[in-house]
Amino acid sequence: MIRVAVDAMGGDNAPGEIVAGAVMAANTRKDIKILLVGQQERVSSELEKHTYNTDQIEIVNATEVIETEEPPVNAIRKKKDSSIVVGMNMVRHGEADAIVSAGSSGAVLVGGQVIVGRIKGVERPPLAPLIPTENGVSLLIDCGANVDARPSHLVQFAKMGSVYMEHAMGIKNPRVAIVNIGAEEEKGNALVKETFPLLKECGDINFTGSIEAREIPHGGADVIVAEAFTGNVILKLYEGVGATLISKVKAGMMTSLRSKIGALLVKPALKETLKSFDASQYGGAPLLGLNGLVVKTHGSSKRTEVCNSIIQCVTFKEQGINEKIKESLFPVEGQSEER
Repeated sequence: MIRVAVDAMGGDNAPGEIVAGAVMAANTRKDIKILLVGQQERVSSELEKHTYNTDQIEIVNATEVIETEEPPVNAIRKKKDSSIVVGMNMVRHGEADAIVSAGSSGAVLVGGQVIVGRIKGVERPPLAPLIPTENGVSLLIDCGANVDARPSHLVQFAKMGSVYMEHAMGIKNPRVAIVNIGAEEEKGNALVKETFPLLKECGDINFTGSIEAREIPHGGADVIVAEAFTGNVILKLYEGVGATLISKVKAGMMTSLRSKIGALLVKPALKETLKSFDASQYGGAPLLGLNGLVVKTHGSSKRTEVCNSIIQCVTFKEQGINEKIKESLFPVEGQSEER
């Protein structure tokens, strides 16, 4: 069974929705062992509300909670018995195959690098969420971990993202593009101009050139490479526009009797279409390039996103994504671990 530690105390809706998502995952897949890490009494109280296979869910007591506003480095250093730190240590010591957290992004990023540790040779681990597009999904890498990235970082992001999309998502020879303000090679800021020729020289990825932001929703590339500042702006705008459009469509259908009748007729098809653009169905954002799997979900995650993030860990483990990343980045070198 794949063992997934879940930070039961992280996020706006913890522990209720986190526990509910864990139960949903356990009831969906019988090959998952979920380790709910958090304050025993509160987690146990939530579990009592659900029906599940008791062999698949276990509570791991952690008395402390890292709050969102706490400085991440200090929080990781001082709160050794927090749900994030305890869960990260379980991954580090092989007691869990992965950890899922909706808690403090900063603490998850710091904990991933400091506790779980980077694969030797990986310069910076990127956050890589799947985003819905007209043709399916694309991987946005990086969306929040490295705002001051260098060209060598972006090259590694491209390679890691390509491995992930091919083996976790089943996309053969995924198209890789770098976010730019135009399609021409000479356009862009200093970082893009310096990175572009390096990506062109990479024979082990299918680099297709630059991609403008407006082409992302159309599925213009399978792997979208950016430093975290640009990536995070794209992600947040994407989510904001999507939520606004859905709200506007729903409001427009309620303006008159005729529109209400029309809404009833198109509701099944519209519901299915809107579902494909619901990012929560794709799970969380893995922090790639670590010795173990760390998945960050939205702070506002509800049970469905938590469930899908847990199930996402199974594919990651079954496909040996970490091992394939090592092979892709360092095909000849030894692969000892860096802590």
